Amino acid sequence: MKKIGLIGGLSWVSTADYYRRLNEMMQERMGGVTSPRIVLESVNRQSYVDAVIERENEVEAAGIIMDAARAVERAGADFIMICCNDVHRFVPAIKLRVSIPFLHIAEATAQAIKAQGLTRVALLGVRKTMEEPFYPDILARHGIETIIPDEAEKEYVHRSIYDELVKDEFRPQTRARYVELIDTLAKRGAQGTILGCTEIPMLISEDDVETPVFSTTEIHCRAGIETALAD
Repeated sequence: MKKIGLIGGLSWVSTADYYRRLNEMMQERMGGVTSPRIVLESVNRQSYVDAVIERENEVEAAGIIMDAARAVERAGADFIMICCNDVHRFVPAIKLRVSIPFLHIAEATAQAIKAQGLTRVALLGVRKTMEEPFYPDILARHGIETIIPDEAEKEYVHRSIYDELVKDEFRPQTRARYVELIDTLAKRGAQGTILGCTEIPMLISEDDVETPVFSTTEIHCRAGIETALAD
């Protein structure tokens, strides 16, 4: 069994969910009380936010993730999973400076969407996820078009994540607003919606909406277990 290197803390809320789901999936797959081999480097989210938001310093932010990647590499991880969508924008640069591979969340998500035969999906997440090209570019390579919310919608989603979800606050009124937004995006042509922040699946599930939603946490964790057990 390969050792999973998790980079977490971005936020602790979704990182805890990753640890739970990885263990549940491994037991479902292998039986008994089998647990995955995991090493976790938990980043100080405040330091990361200060770099990205307060100082708008992408180089500093990437350095924080680079240090975390090297830490799990030194700890014997065989591959790296980042428990956060938007941080994956740094993967192309960081992967050149570590010797173990990244399991990219957008790539795993694109494969899951393609498996369902969808060709046009909406993307929800923090601003960096919705506005940077890394998701649309990867989806496009799989023949999938990306629909991005408008400015007011982006601001609401971004703010709700920063002000509520990463603080472990999941409010009924926020859930209702997300359901409304997903329905609106479906009317604009989205065949499904990527829950492109690893806290959003803790707010919204497929039972809440009429169109498919793709939990990036669930997809990433399942890909992680498959990778850990692969020959």
